[in-house]
Amino acid sequence: MSLSISWSDSAWRSILNESNVMEYFSQRSNPFYDRTCNNEVVRMQRLEMEQLLNMTGLEYTLLHVQDPILFVIRKQHRHSPTKVTPLSDYHLIAGEVYQAPDIGAVINSRLTTAVNSIESSFQEAQKFARYHPSKGYWWQFTDDGEAGDEVQKKDQKTKKHEEPSSVFQRRRVDLLLEELTRKYKPLYFQPNTGEKPVAVFNPLESSESSQPPAQEKEEPASAQMNRNMAPSSGIAGSVPLPPEAKKRRLSKS
Repeated sequence: MSLSISWSDSAWRSILNESNVMEYFSQRSNPFYDRTCNNEVVRMQRLEMEQLLNMTGLEYTLLHVQDPILFVIRKQHRHSPTKVTPLSDYHLIAGEVYQAPDIGAVINSRLTTAVNSIESSFQEAQKFARYHPSKGYWWQFTDDGEAGDEVQKKDQKTKKHEEPSSVFQRRRVDLLLEELTRKYKPLYFQPNTGEKPVAVFNPLESSESSQPPAQEKEEPASAQMNRNMAPSSGIAGSVPLPPEAKKRRLSKS
């Protein structure tokens, strides 16, 4: 029977004592009581409990009393008036009946607890173990002495994926990008990855090409005459001096 099961009868809790605890334990609703025992035979025949010493088979006996809160009842198999084999013990604490664990259950529980603690220790130490083919194994602990669970929490936060954007956010961003593209058209376009970008739109060139070409200003007639009458510097393409000007220039020299 499982050690986690318990039983009680609230009507008996306030009146339990050494004289009626066996009668309380033999209630029909008690899952720990075997109705094929010798106690039930003596009870049905209205015999004294001392008759159990002359019988063989399964029986229950009151082993320990700490009135009024603690009672211990033993289930045993009687072979003779002086020879019995204990099977299990039950303790009653404030009217609540529990099955006491045997030595096998105690050892199993202690070993399970110890193995779980050792396994968790190895898992904790494995987080700080490092290996390299040229260096071998070594331990790498955090500089600030952070515990392993804190490091694990940080790793979980970094690995946590961000929530995807909603449909409204994606559409809103697309509208903004489209509006910016129409307002500020790209200057260059790259057809494929690795290829040279191609000029698409140049606002400076378009503004210059849109302006009409500058018209040359007409030079006044007096300025043209002065330029024609300027002395020749001997450079090819200069205008020759008239004969009168040459004579005046020779007479001065």
